Amino acid sequence: MNHTAITNGDAQPKFSTPLRAAANFFSYLFHPLFIPVIATWYLAFIHEGYFIGIPPHNKGVVLLTVGLLTIVFPGVTVLLLKGLGFIKSMFLKNQRERIIPYVAANLFYFCLYLLFRHQQEVPAILDAFIFGVFLASSAGLFFNTYYKISMHALGMGALCGLMLLIIYINSPYTIFPSAMIVFLITGIVCTSRLIISDHAPFDIYTGVFFGILCQVIAAAFIGING
Repeated sequence: MNHTAITNGDAQPKFSTPLRAAANFFSYLFHPLFIPVIATWYLAFIHEGYFIGIPPHNKGVVLLTVGLLTIVFPGVTVLLLKGLGFIKSMFLKNQRERIIPYVAANLFYFCLYLLFRHQQEVPAILDAFIFGVFLASSAGLFFNTYYKISMHALGMGALCGLMLLIIYINSPYTIFPSAMIVFLITGIVCTSRLIISDHAPFDIYTGVFFGILCQVIAAAFIGING
């Protein structure tokens, strides 16, 4: 299959309705806006090495804060842009429509990073993850000028980067099942984007790469190490 067949909407390969439905399901379930909440939920309630001694209520407050600043506020921004006519589609199908949402998301991510930076209840790895998401979103904004890098791939790459960092810090056997699930879901989500969107494989591969790379850079900046 050549590049034109992938990127040209008139020449897109045909996929069955059930396959496209499944691709849509995974694209919505693991939308980029949901990734910080998923990561926070994992660190707070699933992994036993973080949020030690923090009451469930306080964990819930942290999770709610992440949800407000990474889902609600960016989502409302997109709704306002649609209502004011700055964008034609909620799905941000072209590069121009993605510019303002990228900038808005970057602002909220950076505010969240600053908010968590000096809170003792928030583990350093979560603050580093949020900063890495900010860097990945910034990279997405930059590369959006040149090509349509996949937001989904950036988000899943960030989640993969978090898993790799935890493996590096701790014994890999402690989170091996979780890491394998994340890597598998990453493959499913990225394949889904190829099925139902006009992304080329390059958009996907570079998205995952920069999502992981930004997590590594953020961890080094914050001082996360083994």
